[in-house]
Amino acid sequence: MFKKILIANRGEIALRVLRACQELGIKTVAIHSEADERAMHVRMADESICVGPASAQSSYLNIPAIITAATLTNVDGIHPGYGFLSENQRFAEIIEEHNIKFIGPHSSHIKIMGNKIDAKKIMDDNKVPTVPGLNDISNKIEIEKFINDVELPVIVKAASGGGGKGMRVVTNKEEIENSINSAKAEAKKSFDDDKVYLEKFLTTPKHIEIQILADSHGNVVSLGERDCSIQRKHQKLIEESPSEILTNEKREEISELSKKAVSSLGYEGVGTLEFLYENHNFYFMEMNTRLQVEHPVTEMVTGIDLVKQQILAASGEKLKISQNDIKLKGHSIECRINAEHPESFIPSPGKITQYHQPGGLGVRVDSSVYQGYSVPSHYDSMIGKLITYADNRSECISRMKRALEEYVIMGINTNIQLHQKIIMTEEFQSGKYDINFMSSFN
Repeated sequence: MFKKILIANRGEIALRVLRACQELGIKTVAIHSEADERAMHVRMADESICVGPASAQSSYLNIPAIITAATLTNVDGIHPGYGFLSENQRFAEIIEEHNIKFIGPHSSHIKIMGNKIDAKKIMDDNKVPTVPGLNDISNKIEIEKFINDVELPVIVKAASGGGGKGMRVVTNKEEIENSINSAKAEAKKSFDDDKVYLEKFLTTPKHIEIQILADSHGNVVSLGERDCSIQRKHQKLIEESPSEILTNEKREEISELSKKAVSSLGYEGVGTLEFLYENHNFYFMEMNTRLQVEHPVTEMVTGIDLVKQQILAASGEKLKISQNDIKLKGHSIECRINAEHPESFIPSPGKITQYHQPGGLGVRVDSSVYQGYSVPSHYDSMIGKLITYADNRSECISRMKRALEEYVIMGINTNIQLHQKIIMTEEFQSGKYDINFMSSFN
């Protein structure tokens, strides 16, 4: 087991990892920027070290500074959390070169799955359904043939990266060349890789993802699915587990295929396979080789601590849970609480003058903010996650409604009101919403 872990992140996920380490008896080192000197994860860690100025580029993305901090504090593991360097192949590689354990998959797996074209090929080889696509877009005749075969609309996608960058939906054949060129330019700027490809664009899908957990001994389990279809500009707002529309047969079918694909890689740790689901069919999009923001809803319905399991797998332990041990019980919903205006979505950094978080049976808050804390302007606007759990979906929604009403954050704008409106809509109540929900939401 690890003796000391450096947490290469900030905010609620740094605190989440820290708590798991404490329960496992592992010492922790918190890194922080100058802007995060008073952050909760810094206060609670056994040691802390500043890695640079406020900007993420100079601190949380500063690989030499983080490696230096790890060496100075003599850690034997580094947990990347999510975002920042969590899926950076070179970061994982450098950690491995320093004989420190990267708490995540091997750098080669990050590289393979980080390229969507390579990832799709692996899925195709393992009979995992994928969206019909065209990887080589150098030939105009082939592009026209592809469009005729699958019919418009199609989407141009960046081979590297995500978050909606380097993506263009094409609804008219005349737009294809301009869309490819603009997507390539954006992909180059965002990911330093201008390779793009074409896919059939599904118009009304759900966004469903499968959580997997694997050890270094070849054992792989699936922990069910999450419905992440409530999104704004490809950024998730609300997630829930299980999905209202999946049958047990469909769940088991896609879970087994996902496990087979992950097993073929010799993958280690947690990972998530993301799918579009339309007309009772799954279509693989990409794999996230890290812990995800929405992991708490899976923890609530399975009773399994994903962060602890991730650390145990990285330490070389065999999984002590089999697929037969995993039962999805009850229902869980997560609302991402952002420091932003609920209508304009303009970020709202500043000092929190009053703070009261909800509680009670089946209510969980993953956040690192507190009364008097100043939300910095340099990072993502998410300041917490509100998670509810109940025996069924209807009770879970009622509990979320109550918890949102109880949540008080003053001094800054938040999107709490937006969540209150969303969960009371007929579409959300029925569970029949798709990824277009927010585009028509008023």
